[in-house]
Amino acid sequence: MLNEFKKFAFKGNVLDLAVGVIIGAAFGKIVSSLVTDIMMPIIALVFPSKPDFTNLAWEGIKYGNFIQVSIDFLITAFAIFIFVKAINTAKDKLSKEEEAEAAAEVDSKEELLKEIRDLLKK
Repeated sequence: MLNEFKKFAFKGNVLDLAVGVIIGAAFGKIVSSLVTDIMMPIIALVFPSKPDFTNLAWEGIKYGNFIQVSIDFLITAFAIFIFVKAINTAKDKLSKEEEAEAAAEVDSKEELLKEIRDLLKK
């Protein structure tokens, strides 16, 4: 049972997931700071009062915090989307370069075989 757990825990997917969760938590803090410290003050320049939705309520229903968290989520999701898209683009570019290198190696082997064939014909 211990060996099965080791195989599971040290698989690439599990480690990738753990790293992703840790980086995601840290990235979430960065995005929250971006929203709180940078974007909301810019929005405050447009509106006459500070745009803090957390205290909004209607007959005991505190819907303001839901609005604030939703805004944070949308900005976080968009930032993560851009980040993942950039990483996938970089991975695609690297894989295309590797494929081109592999194709070049095959071409050199083919050339060598053609030369051997031509020598055998003579």
